[in-house]
Amino acid sequence: MRRWGAGIVALVLLGAAAAYWSWYDLHTPAALPPGGAVVSVATGEPFRSTAARLQTAGVIRHARLVSLWARWHGLDHFVRSGDYRFDRPLSPLEVLAVLRSPTAALHRVTIPEGSTLHQVAEQLAAAGFGGPDQFLCLANDPAFLARMDAPASGLEGYLFPDTYSFAWRTTPEQILTAMVERFREQTGLLQARRLDTGMSGEQMVILGSVIEKEAGAANERELVSAVFHNRLQIGMPLQSDPTAVYGRDAHGKPTAADLAVESPYNTYLHGGLPPGPICNPGRAALEAALNPAPVPYLYFVSRNDGTHAFSRTLEEHNRAVTQFQRDAARHAP
Repeated sequence: MRRWGAGIVALVLLGAAAAYWSWYDLHTPAALPPGGAVVSVATGEPFRSTAARLQTAGVIRHARLVSLWARWHGLDHFVRSGDYRFDRPLSPLEVLAVLRSPTAALHRVTIPEGSTLHQVAEQLAAAGFGGPDQFLCLANDPAFLARMDAPASGLEGYLFPDTYSFAWRTTPEQILTAMVERFREQTGLLQARRLDTGMSGEQMVILGSVIEKEAGAANERELVSAVFHNRLQIGMPLQSDPTAVYGRDAHGKPTAADLAVESPYNTYLHGGLPPGPICNPGRAALEAALNPAPVPYLYFVSRNDGTHAFSRTLEEHNRAVTQFQRDAARHAP
């Protein structure tokens, strides 16, 4: 009897130890490899195959334990297919929660309004979708542009700024295609108004890109648009600083030397619109290009606070420039 009693105690202790080990393992993160891991879950595959792949990738330690736990609690039927990126160590229970999340298989990336093509490439690369050169080469590849029915000059201006959700293994071609399709979706809503104005789609995008770079406050977009429309109407150069430095790594306020550099985009040296967009404008800037405010302004200057002072004549403008230059000098450190 004593032997039986000792055996039962040993079994109880062994079971308790196994239970504790299982509980500990399920609640303790694995040592994720440097650089993290990406694990794909195929549609309809057995969860034990997914668990084995998670173990191989270093996301969990014991695939069999996790598989048994998921089956016992009925969680294996709710795992969603897709690509999952693991950037930090998670416990197996946390991993299971990620695999059942309706959004975890997609990675969100936000492209701010006014981003240039180079900045978009860098933002997508920083989000983990590939190297910036992959996106830049593709955005200027004649074959890809032809397939997209995009301008031969490239995709600058046609990658719509927005928040996107992509699977981790989405290719650069699929990402840029989605961004161009979003652009067409949004500009399609402006088609009737654009036709009323007589502007071509290209003109709308080019002017919208300049407005995007120039307008410091949302409520000034239509005013900035009015200045440029008024100048175009009388044949006056746009004289937009962002066009003069487009394509160069310029920082801060452009100098007189910057504004004198020869470039087909430099609207200080060349009349009319620049030959192409200087950034990727958002919906509001595109709308402003089609809806200039009914004002006679021809000039504007920064107030040094993100807004601008608008003027009808050069004399008024020069007074405003003097005033705000003096204010800037007064507040300089």
